[in-house]
Amino acid sequence: MNPQDLVPAVSGLAFLPHLRDLGIAYILAFVIGWNREREDRSAGLRTFPLVAVAACGFIQATEGVIRSEPEALARIAEGIITGIGFIGGGAILKGGGEVHGTATAASLWATGAIGLGVGLGAYDVAVAICAFTTLTLYVLSRFKPKGPDAPQG
Repeated sequence: MNPQDLVPAVSGLAFLPHLRDLGIAYILAFVIGWNREREDRSAGLRTFPLVAVAACGFIQATEGVIRSEPEALARIAEGIITGIGFIGGGAILKGGGEVHGTATAASLWATGAIGLGVGLGAYDVAVAICAFTTLTLYVLSRFKPKGPDAPQG
């Protein structure tokens, strides 16, 4: 047995494209995480970029294996979507007849979609999801009723 067989071939690695995509996912999610952090929500600057980077990374890590199998890609994406839904579910809190965290949970789900989009090379979709999510969080929150009698959600 040749000792070189134990070490992966470095020449076939594509660090720069992967780092680029992970960086794009991170930056797009950071914009959303900034809002959640500023609003003092349960998830923020650390959580959102990590969700996007992980979703992107799962796609990148499996792309060599699933390249010619669309069904396998669909199963990977389904698992990522389900897992992010589980994380988002943890952000939703119910107490005293009120529900809090639904916008954070939905934002986490959107952030996962950003990571998937970037990982699949659908940068336009990822940017559009980021734009719509950011618009919703920053602009539409101004129309939300404030005060103790305001409905939560």
